[in-house]
Amino acid sequence: MMGQEQELSDVVDTEDLVEVDELDDDAVDDEDADDRDGEGGDEEDLNSLEEEGEIAADYIEGLLDIADLDGDIDMDVEGDRAVVSVVGATLDELVGDDGDVLDALQELTRLAVHRKTGVRARLMLDVGGFRARRRTELAELGKTIAAEVSRTGEPKKLRAMSPFERKIIHDAIALAGLRSESEGEEPHRRVVVFPVG
Repeated sequence: MMGQEQELSDVVDTEDLVEVDELDDDAVDDEDADDRDGEGGDEEDLNSLEEEGEIAADYIEGLLDIADLDGDIDMDVEGDRAVVSVVGATLDELVGDDGDVLDALQELTRLAVHRKTGVRARLMLDVGGFRARRRTELAELGKTIAAEVSRTGEPKKLRAMSPFERKIIHDAIALAGLRSESEGEEPHRRVVVFPVG
């Protein structure tokens, strides 16, 4: 056990963990946008996102080795973020209840990328297809809520959600032609959907 703890401390510097703010997937900070929009254009952005993905994949591979878990790692770039996916037969413990463990792993992975690049990463980590399935479920929920708000003409408050979940709901509501906002403070931040007009 002592060997695994030493290996983990080589991968994660716990002193830095208290200094990292949770990255909000609802919006990109202006500072992050400046880092991405600077000189060099799209090819440089793609290269930096691919580098983020490679750093993240190496970090996750190290964690899987320490935990003695099997999983294949896929890297991709979707829009303006690197996406790292871990697929395998028995990865439920890396997702946790409602994705809580996955969210924590994503933050640790973003921290590892930040430490190597000096740039706050917006990468997305998925394990066992959890986020992909959740995205589909939430898009459907967004359509259902939009239809309800359109029908009743009354605003609707949803339960507290993670930034990832809120972003999907906001996108589905916008696609339906309605307006939505996030309100409250983490971890109780929620989406409110408003009727047109």
